[in-house]
Amino acid sequence: MANPKPLMAKSSGTDAPDAVQSALRTLDAEGGGIAAITAALQSDLRAPFVAAADRIQNAKGRLIVTGLGKSGHIGRKIAATFASTGTPAFFVHAAEASHGDLGMITPDDVILALSWSGEQPEMKNLITYAKRFRIPVIAMTADRESSLAKAADVALTLPKAREACPHNLAPTTSSLMMLALGDALAIALLEGRGFTSVDFSVLHPGGKLGAMLKYTRDLMHSGDAVPLKPLGTRMSDALVEMTSKGFGCVGIVDAAGQIAGIVTDGDLRRHMGPDLMSAVVDEIMTRSPKTISRDLLASEALEILNSSKITALIVTDANKPVGIVHLHDLLRAGVA
Repeated sequence: MANPKPLMAKSSGTDAPDAVQSALRTLDAEGGGIAAITAALQSDLRAPFVAAADRIQNAKGRLIVTGLGKSGHIGRKIAATFASTGTPAFFVHAAEASHGDLGMITPDDVILALSWSGEQPEMKNLITYAKRFRIPVIAMTADRESSLAKAADVALTLPKAREACPHNLAPTTSSLMMLALGDALAIALLEGRGFTSVDFSVLHPGGKLGAMLKYTRDLMHSGDAVPLKPLGTRMSDALVEMTSKGFGCVGIVDAAGQIAGIVTDGDLRRHMGPDLMSAVVDEIMTRSPKTISRDLLASEALEILNSSKITALIVTDANKPVGIVHLHDLLRAGVA
């Protein structure tokens, strides 16, 4: 079977456009679009943006994001961002809505409709349905006089911007602007409702994000696995504990069972000498060692390990050691 011919012949030779310069022009054009939104949010777009956030936050139901074409692809991503940051949301294709998917939308919901022109005919039935059941509609469009903007309860009018496409045709700058405004709306709602990293962990149990959002208690070693010795222990005994537990350190506790210090491989090297094994841990240990709560996130444990240039942390509860977490544990869990 013959290979299909390309629609356009490939450029070659000295007349071929410089790929890097083309890329830079693209980024410059799209950056200009983002700058235009920033300026608009400080003027005409400010009030409708606040109104849109209020509508979504106070909805009893979910946020229904809709669109088609490139706007539809952007809408899917926006819906996913909202859902992952605490705003229940899903995407309904504007064309499929007229063929039964309107049944997914309830009077308790809010619709966010994306259309750069605001004149897509596939939106008509969806808008009619929204009006019939008094479902609030937020339009995201570039034309405040468009049919979609006029039918909406709130119109987020994006500033005009030239596409990065040299023919000003392929949706490029416009798509990025819609995505950016959708992200801005999602994060405004996240911050407005006080959505925390703990809330985030509930919705992101998988992948690297899920690993970083595990708690220290989920990864730590506990019980007899924790290398511990009391104050006054001879270094010969402390070294046996360090070696047998395999973490390269031993925690030192006081009479009340609270962490008083830690002896690490580094401490051994610093005090290496003929009297090391006969010394007591009080003379060798690092006092007030770095520790972490069992209720902190694994990502925070990784930050402490990296910033302190150490490989293990004693996990404490009310300053009493209850576990130990090693850098290798974080690596195995996919945190690092």
